[in-house]
Amino acid sequence: MFDFAFPTQTPLRQAITDAYRRDEIEAVQDMLQRAQMSDEERRAASELARRLVTQVRASRTKASGVDALMHEFSLSSEEGIALMCLAEALLRIPDNATRDRLIADKISEGNWKSHLNNSPSLFVNAAAWGLLVTGKLTATNDKQMGSALNRLISKGGAPLIRQGVNYAMRLLGKQFVTGQTIEEALQNGKEREKMGYRFSFDMLGEAAFTQEDADRYYNDYVQAIHAIGKDAAGQGVYEGNGISVKLSAIHPRYSRAQHERVMSELLPRLKELFLLGKKYDIGINIDAEEANRLELSLDLMEALVSDPDLAGYKGIGFVVQAYQKRCPFVIDYLIDLARRNNQKLMIRLVKGAYWDSEIKWAQVDGLDGYPTYTRKVHTDISYLACARKLLDAQDAVFPQFATHNAYTLGAIYQMGKGKDFEHQCLHGMGETLYDQVVGPQNLGRRVRVYAPVGTHETLLAYLVRRLLENGANSSFVNQIVDENISIDTLIRSPFDTIAEQGIHLHNALPLPRDLYGGGRLNSQGVDFSNETVLQQLQEKLNRSAAQDFHAASIINGKARDVGEVQPIKNPADHDDIVGTVSFADAALAQEAVGAAVTAFPEWSATPAAERAECLRRFADLLEQHTPALMMLAVREAGKTLNNAVAEVREAVDFCRYYAGEAENTLPKDAKAVGAIVAISPWNFPLAIFTGEVVSALAAGNTVIAKPAEQTSLIASYAVSLMHEAGIPASALQLVLGAGDVGAALTGDPRIGGVIFTGSTEVAQLINKALAKRDDSPVLIAETGGQNAMIVDSTALPEQVCLDVLNSAFDSAGQRCSALRILCVQEDVADKMLAIIKGAMDELVVGKPVQLTTDVGPVIDAEAQQNLQSHINKMKGVAKSYHEVKAASDVDPAKSTFVLPILFELNNLNELTREVFGPVLHVVRYRADELDQIIDQINSKGYALTSGVHSRIEGTVKRIRERIEAGNVYVNRNIVGAVVGVQPFGGHGMSGTGPKAGGSFYLQKLTRIPEWVAPPLSRIGQADEAALKRLEALIHKLPFNAEEKSIVQTTLEKSAARNLCKAEALLPGPTGERNSLHWHASKRIWIYGGNLLQAVCALAVLCIAGVHVVVQQESPLSAYVVGDLKGLLEIADKPENTGISRVVALEPLPSAIKQTLAQCDGALIRILPSEQGVDILQVFEEISCSVNTTAAGGNASLMAKAD
Repeated sequence: MFDFAFPTQTPLRQAITDAYRRDEIEAVQDMLQRAQMSDEERRAASELARRLVTQVRASRTKASGVDALMHEFSLSSEEGIALMCLAEALLRIPDNATRDRLIADKISEGNWKSHLNNSPSLFVNAAAWGLLVTGKLTATNDKQMGSALNRLISKGGAPLIRQGVNYAMRLLGKQFVTGQTIEEALQNGKEREKMGYRFSFDMLGEAAFTQEDADRYYNDYVQAIHAIGKDAAGQGVYEGNGISVKLSAIHPRYSRAQHERVMSELLPRLKELFLLGKKYDIGINIDAEEANRLELSLDLMEALVSDPDLAGYKGIGFVVQAYQKRCPFVIDYLIDLARRNNQKLMIRLVKGAYWDSEIKWAQVDGLDGYPTYTRKVHTDISYLACARKLLDAQDAVFPQFATHNAYTLGAIYQMGKGKDFEHQCLHGMGETLYDQVVGPQNLGRRVRVYAPVGTHETLLAYLVRRLLENGANSSFVNQIVDENISIDTLIRSPFDTIAEQGIHLHNALPLPRDLYGGGRLNSQGVDFSNETVLQQLQEKLNRSAAQDFHAASIINGKARDVGEVQPIKNPADHDDIVGTVSFADAALAQEAVGAAVTAFPEWSATPAAERAECLRRFADLLEQHTPALMMLAVREAGKTLNNAVAEVREAVDFCRYYAGEAENTLPKDAKAVGAIVAISPWNFPLAIFTGEVVSALAAGNTVIAKPAEQTSLIASYAVSLMHEAGIPASALQLVLGAGDVGAALTGDPRIGGVIFTGSTEVAQLINKALAKRDDSPVLIAETGGQNAMIVDSTALPEQVCLDVLNSAFDSAGQRCSALRILCVQEDVADKMLAIIKGAMDELVVGKPVQLTTDVGPVIDAEAQQNLQSHINKMKGVAKSYHEVKAASDVDPAKSTFVLPILFELNNLNELTREVFGPVLHVVRYRADELDQIIDQINSKGYALTSGVHSRIEGTVKRIRERIEAGNVYVNRNIVGAVVGVQPFGGHGMSGTGPKAGGSFYLQKLTRIPEWVAPPLSRIGQADEAALKRLEALIHKLPFNAEEKSIVQTTLEKSAARNLCKAEALLPGPTGERNSLHWHASKRIWIYGGNLLQAVCALAVLCIAGVHVVVQQESPLSAYVVGDLKGLLEIADKPENTGISRVVALEPLPSAIKQTLAQCDGALIRILPSEQGVDILQVFEEISCSVNTTAAGGNASLMAKAD
């Protein structure tokens, strides 16, 4: 059934896979052995390095070009980061208004003046000058500014400044690019060729997302090979210039999951390029990319090198990265490949350019370790070990050593005496060093320059990677120009560094599993690019798929089959019967409630630490049973394999997070609520099911779990594991069934509350049922969203494209957080939408049992019909639409697929309801319409997730302040919230709060009168104006000294606990900033109470900035005019004034509760406050996740020297 792994690999290939994430210390010990140099070699290497560095420093008293720039604006400075953002974005933004805003935004903060004339290099001064002129213009007028500068500004204004900065950026481009076209580059290289340099040209461009991109890049390569070949005039592979090819640029789906397509589509194209290279006898190198593509690129190499049409051609080249732990094993394989086919390969050894990304991905994916070394010195040792290996295989490889480090260069020169090889460096970065090497008058070795070719626009991604590498404080290029760094330090051998510091992991980088510190483990991920993992996973998936699954309700540990047995069909293939289920009736539901109520006293008396231990054991069991759970998620819920892993991981994270909360956050005397009904949806049949159940259990409640009827099998499997983990059978009851069973459970007067995830309509029904009661049951409801992403013209189109596809179509759009509305600034809309549509055409809509599938089915026929009728209606209304095709093996008669579709709307009013599936609606907006578009989004009434793509901090801030959403995402996708990192949930029509996976959730499931705030990184600020007015009012009120003191204490305490403008930073992977903020409800009704209680309640709410509503009979009504004008209003029917909560200073009569429950729109929450109002409970929680690497690299990680 599952068939995505390959049969066993050859021993040499298996050795590569085995080393993927090997233990770093063990790997470095191994490399040290292999890299050993004799004392004589080491002495000679040091001497040569010293000579080279001394010559470099002497021959250029002052650095020029990028060396100087990077030294002047180091990455650890704010200016350095702003400069990068600016360079990267300015080349890309089409409209001047936005460019000016970006310049102002990035520059007004930095201290540019201190850099002016610090460096005699024209390059830095041009950049600093452009920045200074702008920085001063955008900051407030500065007295000390020279009159000349003022005149300049008054004459030129923003356009002149834009030119100044553009000029600096152009210089930056020139520094790194040999020419805008291959012809220009060949011409520009002639001078250096005379010195003995050769070039490997690199046609700049990023990974292709569409077939059109791939075709364009491919044609660029073809043209370039012709041009280089004609120019080379038969000099041969080693003597002539060559070219480097980036495979992700010539195929839109270059990844392991799409292996078959890569081999059938990319391989023939690649062969064409190599045949052309053979014709002209020039070298073509396949560039190294991300670690998860390495073994796929070896499959391509195997095919090319063994192809008889390429026999005898010495120009097949491959790049290997020394920072990868697999590097020596890749070299072994390549040497063997060459010998088997009687070929000679060019192998370029580099250190590696994706380090920051590799670290982040491993952390995000919860993998067993990093594919790369975490310390630069470890990579330096690996480089020398791999170099020796290459030099020892002269018959099979022609080695090319790319490094900018003088000691490495010296060591290679010594090791390679009498052998055939060449040095390589990057254009614009290494020539100062290699000018001392090249030519007969120096070391007489050939040096090949890796030389980018392309327009300034295509330079971006390349430039940022280079600036990051160079600006890293540990980088040789940065240090060689720094006169404060002694030559001894500069040429220090990595052997000496290791001897002194020992072999240890990077101090600031936890392993991926230890991301959250000692408190809890990160959940275990699955590496879909590891062949061994894929083989084992496939075998386990098939083994579990062969079992018979039957689900029934479980009462006190006994399975209870009451209804008729029904088959559960795979939504992607109705012929695949996953298992059977029998549903409960109302009588069984009542029995389950009785059992849970009876078990409550014993379970709630169990110590929190014991309850937490059960959750942690359950988490471990989930990880052990991952394949079986994945199999059920794929076949029962229609999830792709990637989504199935995410499903299990989220469930595991919930267990470990809530276990920690129960032990560390809940007060020791916290009283649980009672028996809780947990009703969970089919779209996260394990994750949300688990989160609801274990949170209630952790807080000491017993649980009646009612999963969605479509996904009973996976829920039943999870419950059996919970019982195995030690959760008493009596504390957790499972009731299977549809809405009728849910209604019987929520209407039972014995329950203590309900946790519900699902539609807004059902949440309102549950709320109405609970409103009939005289007590105050707990309700936590997480409902739908009408989620929008706003994209301005500074956003990177490729990044937007990936994030939009992921947010709108992953899980077939069946996430409450999914992207429904994309708002694109019209200046970039045509280009942006063309990329998105082209990338949509590359999506595979198919059966989720296959690894190739990107988008699976929707859950059932009802969901399919609802979506289809919306789609048919929109096809008549929308301006245009773009629809994806299904895979050939999908049978529409036996499955429930909905093809992803993008509608471009005339305006947002055309979208009237939440659409739960792979349907994206796009509107364009003008830059000056931003506020209107935000108002339109807010007017939909939901407030769940929202996204912003912009490089302008000011724009991001403005959107964050105005948009109504519980989860805001900046420069990233808007789905996949991680427990404890991006606590999830919204307000308004999107739910009641608190956020799942956040610190208030468990507290809501207890009866503690005052909640505990999370640790804050910034404390709250009270509404000072309101505070002054309240203090003035207290003196006028008819209170005695004791009463005045009570009010004063309430004021002080609430001001101290207030969360307005407070922030809590949350742990998470590198390259992200995750934080929690709080917005007070806009309006709250204070009900009942005497004057003292009411004034205390008013004080709490006003400090938080809430507008208070009371009825005429409230003791506060006398003060509405005058003292409290603007803070307080009187209304006959407060429920119609837009309140979100009621502070009940005395129990609310059932009639009022029912009136509140009848209101349309958002659920109005009731805060029982007889003992006073807890200020923490009047806030909406806002989680914000910012991708801090959006400009193309992780500057803060690179600046952490090891």
